[in-house]
Amino acid sequence: MADRDYYDVLGVGRGASAEDLKKAYRKLALQFHPDKNPGDKAAEERFKEAAEAYAVLSDPEKRARYDRFGRQGLGGTPGFQGFDQEIFSDFGDILGNIFGFGSVFGGGRRGPPSGADLRYDLELALEQAASGLEVPITIARMDRCGTCGGTGAKGKDGAKTCETCRGRGQVAFQQGFFTIARTCSTCGGSGRRIVTPCPACSGRGRVQAQKTITVRIPAGVEDGMRLRISGEGEAGPEGGASGDLYVVLEVKEHDVFRREGQHLHVELSLSPAQAALGATVDVPLLGGGEEELEVEPGTQPGTVIKLRGQGLPALDRRGRGDILVTVRVRVPRRMGAEQRALYEKLASIEGDETSERGLFDRVKDIFN
Repeated sequence: MADRDYYDVLGVGRGASAEDLKKAYRKLALQFHPDKNPGDKAAEERFKEAAEAYAVLSDPEKRARYDRFGRQGLGGTPGFQGFDQEIFSDFGDILGNIFGFGSVFGGGRRGPPSGADLRYDLELALEQAASGLEVPITIARMDRCGTCGGTGAKGKDGAKTCETCRGRGQVAFQQGFFTIARTCSTCGGSGRRIVTPCPACSGRGRVQAQKTITVRIPAGVEDGMRLRISGEGEAGPEGGASGDLYVVLEVKEHDVFRREGQHLHVELSLSPAQAALGATVDVPLLGGGEEELEVEPGTQPGTVIKLRGQGLPALDRRGRGDILVTVRVRVPRRMGAEQRALYEKLASIEGDETSERGLFDRVKDIFN
């Protein structure tokens, strides 16, 4: 170790960036960490070696000194007292989430963990999604114990300071030339040990409970949206903060309308006579009621007619969508004798190429 080049230790070139150094160190730290290699002295030495190399190369001043003078440029400097602990400020990001490091140098106790987030699936009709509503929901969750306030201990004397970490919630151990702090395994980071558990929660600090919450659904929500209700998840152990509740919305398909964002699509079935002559028809509206729609003479199948402002509201309350009416022409499957005679007469007129009158005028004559 004393002879190895720091760049070789991390497996990077001399032009490596700060991000390259961090990635290289993280890879080696995860591979050779003592927690993953219990009792393996060789792995422990490799872990220390990588930490020492990163400690030097991640500090611009020490890296420049090392590049120029090698290791002698570090240890031989008058007044040099080792490695500045500030350069390890990002070790928590590198290892903390994996090995439970709080502060690399024990700079403060870790707080109790937060409670779990919860999910609740809520089904809505399209009308409810359009208008918005307030709906009560009941969830089962772990709540903070009301008897002990979440401490898990009975009374003030029910818990004692942890003898292992002396109330700090962390213990420090030496890794080469620097000290690393990790969560105390005796108290789990709480800094105390329960000697007389609370009888209501058996020392857990939490109890199973049900709670009814009123959820406000804004107008214009869409299928798959999530509403986050802060602090309504499960209570954290050891008095930790509560998690969040996520209400996931499922908007059911409608029997009449098809939704597309803020717009609603609906099909309007017309007879050939209505399409040719024009008509006034009623179009259903979401939530009840109808609106009259003027169909112009000669309207073709597939024509889309817009009813402005009759769609769904925007979530930001700026305007509404439209109802888009698609015209379909309904061809009769069965006809009576009189109806058939009229269609035959129409067919004969349509085949008369000498006529100078328009088709729609001829249709009017027939049906009038």
